[in-house]
Amino acid sequence: MPQAMPRADQHDEIELNYLTSGSLTYLMGGRRAVVPAQHLAAFWATVPHQIVEYTGNEPYYVATIPFAWYLKWGIAAQLHDTWLETAVALEIQARLLRMARSLSDVSPPINSERRISMESQDKAEQMACRISRCFEERLTIPQIAAEVDLHPDYASTLFKKTYGTTIVNFITRQRVAHAQRLLLSTESPIINVAEDSGFDSLSRSNRAFKQFTGETPREYRKNLR
Repeated sequence: MPQAMPRADQHDEIELNYLTSGSLTYLMGGRRAVVPAQHLAAFWATVPHQIVEYTGNEPYYVATIPFAWYLKWGIAAQLHDTWLETAVALEIQARLLRMARSLSDVSPPINSERRISMESQDKAEQMACRISRCFEERLTIPQIAAEVDLHPDYASTLFKKTYGTTIVNFITRQRVAHAQRLLLSTESPIINVAEDSGFDSLSRSNRAFKQFTGETPREYRKNLR
């Protein structure tokens, strides 16, 4: 059953919530968003989110989708803006693809300062896809920018404007998320997990993991098992 969260959570995935009865109230980026029963809610969980109120005592269902998978699925790019503007963006009664197709009817207006041309948005998405496919490699901003024919400074600004996070943070989140999956699904030594996730040293891995999860890799594996 739902429970109030003592602190906000963050993870680099798309989170889906579904309630059979009652409701959830999230606090996201200073805004309150209500998820009613029998509606599927989806949001980008990199935005700090915290359940502050709930009604009902029936179980509710949560599923998470790695952000890299979402990018590879090619769901409508307009969905990015909706998630970034409203946190819990849409409540729907069908699949994510149906949610994307219905954006023109249900999306809130986008602040003109954050409106991005379709061509620029495509380049931002190309950069995100490149990172999601190759985050285990040694990546630099000039290298990523060159692949989409942009100046590194403009590429960084465009990426932040589109996804609400920096390129460096996005790369690090991808690596931490992959390390989380390896820690839970394999018995690989922690140093191997760090290397397989793209970190060039165990100390960098530990710092990043602590930053994004509040725990060291060793603590994370132990506590969740």
